[in-house]
Amino acid sequence: MSFKTLKTLLCATGLACASLLPMAAHAEQKQQFNLAWTIYAGWMPWKYAEESGIMKKWADKYGIEVKITQINDYVESINQFTAGQFDAVVLTSMDALSIPAAGGVDSTALIVGDYSNGNDGMVMKDGDLKSIKGQKVNLVELSVSHYLLAHALESVGLSERDVQVVNTSDADIVGAFASKDVRNVVTWNPLLDEVEKTPGAKLVFDSSKIPGHIKDLTLVNSKTLADNPAFGKAVVGAWYEVMGIIASDTKEGADARAFLGKASGTDQAGYESQLKGMKMFWKPTDSLSFIESEEAYKAMDSVRHFSFDHGLLGEGASSVDFIGISMPNGKLLGDAGNTKLRFDTTYMQMAADGKL
Repeated sequence: MSFKTLKTLLCATGLACASLLPMAAHAEQKQQFNLAWTIYAGWMPWKYAEESGIMKKWADKYGIEVKITQINDYVESINQFTAGQFDAVVLTSMDALSIPAAGGVDSTALIVGDYSNGNDGMVMKDGDLKSIKGQKVNLVELSVSHYLLAHALESVGLSERDVQVVNTSDADIVGAFASKDVRNVVTWNPLLDEVEKTPGAKLVFDSSKIPGHIKDLTLVNSKTLADNPAFGKAVVGAWYEVMGIIASDTKEGADARAFLGKASGTDQAGYESQLKGMKMFWKPTDSLSFIESEEAYKAMDSVRHFSFDHGLLGEGASSVDFIGISMPNGKLLGDAGNTKLRFDTTYMQMAADGKL
């Protein structure tokens, strides 16, 4: 799987997106919308929304059509969203900042679905984290794995300068760790579970140590949302209805989890295991409680600093404040005059209040 990969970004510098921005900038009232998703435990519910007819039910309620499309390549799905070919996409908050926002597209986090709470981790074959100085670490460079490594090193008083990052595709991580020469890797589930099975492997740091930092969003074009509130209502309504089913201790819930497990290449038990490594926001009140917290604000501040330090905010970014990030309750990170990423709680609050 190639989800979460940032190494091959076409839009991180804004160059590849520059000629495409007019397409995304001129939104208007319309009846048909497109949402793109890729395989990952926290985004699989969109498949259930489509297959079960729940998305159609909510779209019909508001007199619109919402097409949900699976894209095999995660980065490509975000690039297509940035170019205006999709109205919504699923992605991590770091990717939302480093691709569409850095590419000049004003986008809104319509849904905050979850954050990684153990599904991303660092594994070593011998020694402990304090002994890693001078060693190589294999990971997908400039991905959330790279971000996790930075925090792992910081936790023991080290920095990225103390190790050598070896860029390794997610498809090659498990095989690389099985070799004699590779001693340390950072990856995500289900790959993380696989590398942990290697004899002598030890999990030394995981995302539960940085709660809220690797969060998953459903992102929409801000202009499209402003011109088409029915789209926001339908998408949010469908999402939380699906969440209620998947979280339920009912036959319908078990069937849904089994369906999503099979669709993601595992089974019900495998899918439920992946869910345990995430902090899922099953109810809109859960999403609101998190994204309005000081914890979420500080996590996003950390993400933007990492992104700037690694050149992910674009060639024109002279400081970490180059791109403005609008947080709930009037809080702001960066330049208010160049706000390109917004955490707008309007529609999640409507869901919480039963007003959809």
